[in-house]
Amino acid sequence: MNLTMVPVTADNREEISRLHVAAGQESYIETVPQCLREAEEEARWRPFGIFDGKQAVGFAMLGFFEKEYPVAFSPKAGSMPVTFQPQPGRLWLDRFLIDGAAQGQGYGKAALSLIAKTLSLEFPDREIYLSVYPENSAAIHLYRSFGFQFTGEKDIHGEDIMVCYPPFPG
Repeated sequence: MNLTMVPVTADNREEISRLHVAAGQESYIETVPQCLREAEEEARWRPFGIFDGKQAVGFAMLGFFEKEYPVAFSPKAGSMPVTFQPQPGRLWLDRFLIDGAAQGQGYGKAALSLIAKTLSLEFPDREIYLSVYPENSAAIHLYRSFGFQFTGEKDIHGEDIMVCYPPFPG
């Protein structure tokens, strides 16, 4: 396994756009083309292909947000969103997928390690945040095995927020 993170460019966009999750996982993440459109609209998002040699095996979209407002859903207020205080400087692994054909081969944990190492060079001593649907048990298992833990927050889509503190494993 020889993983690299490569920024999405005009030269590799089509290949990366063909990546997709396995059947039954589609409700957990947007398609790669949807993610790329979002990155075009919001300059803070940086999309990357994850390659094993010359073969695209995964996708990640990263972003650093100076100030943001995490949202929780208060049980006392039903499903009414409750906004927390702004959180300074959160580094997000917002989208992450391993192609369905490449799953189960160790790419997920290896890619998380590569992403964390890459981010720690640019953002030393910064924790990494991500969000995950509570029913996505395979992803939660992967993230926990890497050191991510739940914060008790939810994002605007009702996903649970997880964080991993440096130093990162791997």
